[in-house]
Amino acid sequence: MQTYYYVLASQKFLLEEEPFQEVLEERYRYYEEQNKEIDFWLVKQPAFLEAPEMKSVKEKCPQPSVAVISTDVHFINWLKLRLEYVLTGSFEAPSESISDPLASLEVEKSA
Repeated sequence: MQTYYYVLASQKFLLEEEPFQEVLEERYRYYEEQNKEIDFWLVKQPAFLEAPEMKSVKEKCPQPSVAVISTDVHFINWLKLRLEYVLTGSFEAPSESISDPLASLEVEKSA
């Protein structure tokens, strides 16, 4: 099993109110300069929140939510310092209750 760390917030806050695209672009540049493989993902309506052990976390976050998930705790701590109104935590996957750490509950809109 792998430990995944996350920053969780409402989609409205993170994707509309915060200059989050700039933050991600800055981090991509940093990874590129360091020749580091991307180890973070943006997931709308993350499915890991449906796990029974995540119930209290889900209740604290306005819906619809979005998470940045990473295997790098330092990156998540860095994000927490950049963004104020977010929740952070971790989980292990794959597990019985979280089969896919990057799964989304968001339904794709077809054209």
